[in-house]
Amino acid sequence: MADLFTPLLAEEPAREALADGAMLLRGLALPFASALIEAIHGIAAISPFRHMVTAGGHAMSVATTNCGAAGWVSDRSGYRYDAIDPETRKPWPEMPECFAALAELAAIQAGHAQFRPDACLINRYVPGARLSLHQDRNERDFAQPIVSVSLGLPAIFRFGGIRRNDPVRKFALHHGDVVVWGGPARLRFHGVAELKDGFHDQLGRQRINLTFRRAR
Repeated sequence: MADLFTPLLAEEPAREALADGAMLLRGLALPFASALIEAIHGIAAISPFRHMVTAGGHAMSVATTNCGAAGWVSDRSGYRYDAIDPETRKPWPEMPECFAALAELAAIQAGHAQFRPDACLINRYVPGARLSLHQDRNERDFAQPIVSVSLGLPAIFRFGGIRRNDPVRKFALHHGDVVVWGGPARLRFHGVAELKDGFHDQLGRQRINLTFRRAR
């Protein structure tokens, strides 16, 4: 499926190694951004964005929705994947072909072949929203990488180590950038600093992040 996008790449993306197993692919998603944004609108029309509640009872500043065979869910009982949207009581929207193709292409570009995502968490940030340091641990197979696509306003990506108190590095992410981490970097702590105000010509005063995972 990655071949769907390969012919559209005018040149190889600029690569920045973040750690062993982690790569930042500058602008990889730019040629496909319009298709991705159109698909996001379609997904949100079926399963609207909402502010989920953490296990501690706090509403997340980031609004979320999902697509794919499983969706990431957070509530007072904890964090998990579920095939059913708890608000609509219906299955999450199917993952668009352009989503899966880009995720697979990014994984290949970063050295993680054979990635087939079955879940995409879609996070919507507005100015002031942030995502605290955390590990992605709810998936069954940690051998599969994480692929994260940035759209809209720029953000600061925080990338730490395997332990919460390890040093944290900061990377500026722009519209179209893709971060992939797997292998020895798969369980590194990561997060997003508080989003600064601004305006993007396609998404306005917001940032959308697509996080692709193999959940099951």
